[in-house]
Amino acid sequence: MWSCGAILASAVVVVIGLTVFLHHQYHHREHSLSCAKNPQSMASSTLSAATPSQLCSSKSGLFSPTHAVFVKPARATMATKEKGMRIACQATSTPADDRVPDMGKRELMNLLLLGALSLPTAGMLVPYTYFFVPSGLGGGGGGTVAKDALGNDIVAEQWLKTHGPGDRTLSQGLKGDPTYLVVEKDKTLATFGINAVCTHLGCVVPWNQAEKKFICPCHGSQYNDQGRVVRGPAPLSLALAHCDIDDGKVIFVPWVETDFRTGDDPWWA
Repeated sequence: MWSCGAILASAVVVVIGLTVFLHHQYHHREHSLSCAKNPQSMASSTLSAATPSQLCSSKSGLFSPTHAVFVKPARATMATKEKGMRIACQATSTPADDRVPDMGKRELMNLLLLGALSLPTAGMLVPYTYFFVPSGLGGGGGGTVAKDALGNDIVAEQWLKTHGPGDRTLSQGLKGDPTYLVVEKDKTLATFGINAVCTHLGCVVPWNQAEKKFICPCHGSQYNDQGRVVRGPAPLSLALAHCDIDDGKVIFVPWVETDFRTGDDPWWA
């Protein structure tokens, strides 16, 4: 079943499509009304600049002054004397409506199709947006059950079976913030979680296993393996949360005590 976020995303696409279509129809109607009030403007707008404006005929047949080719006799004539010949001419331009396709309808159908295709795609991506659209910094009130990338409650025993010593993997923590669960060398969960929101401009900071650091992809801020800032422009260390186990599930609790990494009061509390 699709999530509310997926349905909302597709609905936005459909609304945009309808807006484009109605905008096109409005301008088409305005153009029609303008032409009805000014027939000369309508006549000039329906003539093709790329085709000869007239075909002229003599007694021997009908010819194009631009392309010098003979065609069928003209339906409307214009009498004139030129070297004793009678010349008949007619307009040959094609109405603009016959040449230009209705792009508004095509745009509408394309956008509606995009909305239909994006529905299942958005449904697959929504669970991962928890980690890339952080809701804020720091903790909230009370404990919160940690959730994995699919939105499932994290059971400590199962988690440790698939995450080895030194592992730092994102989970959904307090206030929905992306928070790293830390696995210690003795294969137990650390008693603290590390908030992944950079203290510079709020980017989600990935863990660099090779360098054993958290390195922000936005402006290069770096934090050590416990989340303490070691390189700017980030001004502060990453926020902490208590990590406990309750009824087998991992829970996060707000950290309001001294920051053990710096010895200072927690800036996020």
